[in-house]
Amino acid sequence: MEVRSEILWIILGSAAVTVIPRVLPLMVLSRFKLPDWSMRWLNHVPVSIMAALVAQELFIQDGKLAPLATNTELFAAIPAFLVAIFTRSLLGTVTVGIVSLMLLRLVLPG
Repeated sequence: MEVRSEILWIILGSAAVTVIPRVLPLMVLSRFKLPDWSMRWLNHVPVSIMAALVAQELFIQDGKLAPLATNTELFAAIPAFLVAIFTRSLLGTVTVGIVSLMLLRLVLPG
């Protein structure tokens, strides 16, 4: 199998661009004792990012606000959200979300 040098450089560059922003801050910040307020603030970052991604997916379609009446993804997210709150189970949440969306797409036209 032949490996062209351009492809190899693209793979190495992609790996560097992926690893450096993740590893470099960890290496730098591991040497410092961060104040408690910053640690509390950093604990909310993953939840905030996930909420922004999910909200965008649920409420926006084709760059516009999705109409509520035909937004099957939003209706499927409601039972998944409830399962997430009450069980804290990722597997249960994903399963309920997928099954809810499948049933809604089966029942609702369009």
